[in-house]
Amino acid sequence: MGALEGLRILDMTQYEAGTSCTQALAILGADVVKVESPEYGDPGRRVGLGSDGGYSSYFVNWNANKRSITIDLRNESGKKVFLDLVPNFDIFVENYGPGVVERLGIDYTSLTKVNPELIYARLKGFGTSGPYSHYKSYDMVAQAAAGAMSVTGEADGRPMRPGPTIGDTGTGVQLGMAVLAAYIQRQRTGEGQEIEISMQEAMTYYMRTQIATGSAWGTKASGRNGTSGGLPPVDLYPCKPGGPNDWIYLMPITSGHWDALCTAIDRPDLIVDERYANPRDRIDKSDEVYEIFASWTRTRTKVEAMEHLADAGVPCSAVMDTAELHNDPHLLARNFVQELDLPIHGRVPLLGFAPRLSKSESQLTPPPLLGEHTEEILVEVLGLDLEEVNALQKEGAFGVQAES
Repeated sequence: MGALEGLRILDMTQYEAGTSCTQALAILGADVVKVESPEYGDPGRRVGLGSDGGYSSYFVNWNANKRSITIDLRNESGKKVFLDLVPNFDIFVENYGPGVVERLGIDYTSLTKVNPELIYARLKGFGTSGPYSHYKSYDMVAQAAAGAMSVTGEADGRPMRPGPTIGDTGTGVQLGMAVLAAYIQRQRTGEGQEIEISMQEAMTYYMRTQIATGSAWGTKASGRNGTSGGLPPVDLYPCKPGGPNDWIYLMPITSGHWDALCTAIDRPDLIVDERYANPRDRIDKSDEVYEIFASWTRTRTKVEAMEHLADAGVPCSAVMDTAELHNDPHLLARNFVQELDLPIHGRVPLLGFAPRLSKSESQLTPPPLLGEHTEEILVEVLGLDLEEVNALQKEGAFGVQAES
């Protein structure tokens, strides 16, 4: 069984920040019912849209293990169906723009009238109070607002956009933790509560090391260090055949790592060379130190270099690209890459979910087509029969579903 089996979540999230929260909980066993607008559903269904209709690879990656129901909340019958569902769920999660749920009449006050024990979780770009609260936000907006761009890039260059979308997913995972904390608290007190998380504030959690080591308690700005993440020889090094991702990152930060690195490249003389004995002495010789190790890595592929140096005890990794992750022998050996048979896309590999619980299962299941489980959920949760479902359909409760 899944660790969260029996936990029911109404998911009114879209794109990535909210969907990453509810997907994590779904993979851990919660029954996540994704409530979508009838015509197009979650806008994420069409991100990077090619010939895959409303079932893009972006949507697939963030909505596995969920069920989908379409409800037209602007339709009187649809709104009633939604409010009838709410008492049957433990948690409600939304990440709409400022003021949207209030206009729809599904704010915290409204929903707790029909389910006083509801845990109501909200994810907003800048929170629901303060001078920025009405500003809209996406992942990189949050990263800019939280300082992530200011510490990314070359020291003498402009700020850069970080690659991972942690403004969204990093916030979503924190919200998932808060949801579980509120659920545990409800087990003790019987009381639900409202949870709010700001993407800007959540992002600062991932900035703490940069803040701690470079901002002097907020009296100055932390700088950018390019690819270096410490004292020489910590850096990226080129490997053969010289492609865009043919690099290895070396991170020897202790004297033991230095000794292991020098020995591994057949330069034990460096260990006793007084010019390099003190790590801080290497700063003035950083170009010279870099070339010593780059001349070794250039003669090897990144995988050859990683295997040789890592086996010697040097913290390092080849720079894996997104295609290589799906074929990485280590991830394959750990069954982290899972294959799913999907509508439209066929059999495809998906990267799994990192937490592993010894007493519960967390297999990926296909993401839903738009409204795929509408009838199933209404029969199962509300006890409606097919005749009642059909009557609601005629009244426009579920709108007209788009072709998937």
